[in-house]
Amino acid sequence: MSNGSFAVAGLSHAPVLGRVDPGGTIYDEILEAVDRARKFVVDFDPEVVVSFGPDHFNGVLYEMMPPFCIGAQAAGVGDWGTYEGPLPVDSELARRLHYDVLDQGTVDVARSERLYVDHGMLQSLEFLFGERFSREFVPVFVNCVGKPLSTMQRIRLFGEALGKAALKLDKRVLFTASGGLSHDPPIADFDSVSEQARERLIHAEITPEQRAARESMILAAAEEKAAGSAKYKDVNVAWDREVLDVLSSGDLTRADAWRNDWMVAEGGSGAQEMRTWLAAWSAMSTAGAYETVEENYWASQPWGCGFGIVTARTAW
Repeated sequence: MSNGSFAVAGLSHAPVLGRVDPGGTIYDEILEAVDRARKFVVDFDPEVVVSFGPDHFNGVLYEMMPPFCIGAQAAGVGDWGTYEGPLPVDSELARRLHYDVLDQGTVDVARSERLYVDHGMLQSLEFLFGERFSREFVPVFVNCVGKPLSTMQRIRLFGEALGKAALKLDKRVLFTASGGLSHDPPIADFDSVSEQARERLIHAEITPEQRAARESMILAAAEEKAAGSAKYKDVNVAWDREVLDVLSSGDLTRADAWRNDWMVAEGGSGAQEMRTWLAAWSAMSTAGAYETVEENYWASQPWGCGFGIVTARTAW
């Protein structure tokens, strides 16, 4: 296997996984697909892992809300059973990638020496590398909830910039992405919440009791949806398929036309997490033509969401 090849593993994350029945045989099928994605990673044998992930107002808040941020040091916040504490970040590599992205002069990106990461990134990494994993990686935060959000074209350009920086390494690089597909969880909107809630979105040190209460609220909403409530949007299979089709097509410029309001209207409040997927596929595209290795998709009506696990690679 030659150096200088790229691969992607894109996985939806779902805090309700194992807590709320998605219906049918979906749960078992997801676990089987996770096993195949893990084997794909083992076979690719990455020398570098770069993980694109969102945050849910757990680690990155309006105190400082960048559109993108590379973590040179990071810690898990421990929500939804994911790891709490220092993470095995390749700090030297993260700082090098940060410098090389800025040096291209096309897209700005922040750097954090204390990036806090929630389940939006860690659940997928734990799927691939196991709980309490020791595999070094570079965490890359992509803002998916803190309005106003950048355009999808900007997401693509950022992914390409990071991919070009990774090309200089001449190594096998795995990009992971976590989020989506269509789903409509309760997400706070800074412009419409109370002053007290705004303070929570600006800066908060969450106690274990507060985190448990918040997770209970989200779990209750999921159970309400599973019971048939129409309060939240249903899964949008057509929208999910369009997103997956664009990613597999190789022409990622098609995503430039995706307006933020259209994404929410069609895919729900959580649809913006597909930004992490677009960034990862855009990064991979800088190494040349790529092919989808395996695409898995489930439409869960009880969850009210589309769930995807997709792997792809450039020529090996």
